[in-house]
Amino acid sequence: MQIGGLQKLSLLDYPDKTCCTIFTVGCNLRCPFCHNASIIHLPFSGDIISEEELFSFLKKRKGLLDGVCITGGEPLLQKDLEPFFYEIKSLGFSIKLDTNGSFPERLQQLISSKLVDYVAMDIKNAQDKYSQTIGIKNFDLGQIKDSVSILMADVVPYEFRTTVVRELHTAEDMLALAQWIQGSEKYYIQSFVHSDDVLAKDLSGYSEKELRNLLQSILPFLPSAELRGI
Repeated sequence: MQIGGLQKLSLLDYPDKTCCTIFTVGCNLRCPFCHNASIIHLPFSGDIISEEELFSFLKKRKGLLDGVCITGGEPLLQKDLEPFFYEIKSLGFSIKLDTNGSFPERLQQLISSKLVDYVAMDIKNAQDKYSQTIGIKNFDLGQIKDSVSILMADVVPYEFRTTVVRELHTAEDMLALAQWIQGSEKYYIQSFVHSDDVLAKDLSGYSEKELRNLLQSILPFLPSAELRGI
């Protein structure tokens, strides 16, 4: 496992639980609005946190934290994910996985093995805007669609979420996206927030009023949709 960061306490990353957040290194996408851009490139030039160091920390937090959120980058790129998850579970923590949905077979394996308790999958945009939004030309959406289908089978608690960027997402895009995942358990619109760790420096977010208007427009298709971080 290549671990590029650890947030020792979060009250936001895992719904209804206190958790720590582990940031894995590497991602197969190049979303221009990525807010963890410093850890997506391989080889990684920063400091790696060893598994020994991480599990020493987790053992000290037994009974103090409810769960562990594993994010990235894209965690499903990691080769040793299954034994890593198993060891975390053996300490009594529940696990939330953040993923971009590019690896449905690995996602299914984790779910089938009961090694993940909650999945948050990023839905980047409407299908016809996906390649542009993730920075990958001629991207094959088949794997994303498979991951959507896996989660919508309701075998594990999950959410879909979209970070909305003015330059990439229109009202029409959001309607098409909502129709694509209609019937999903939970869906969140997240506002883009600029930072020094974003890949592209010329992007901007919507205002709170505009986001609320976007939300209202998709509620007929996703009645449980909410804004997050507003």
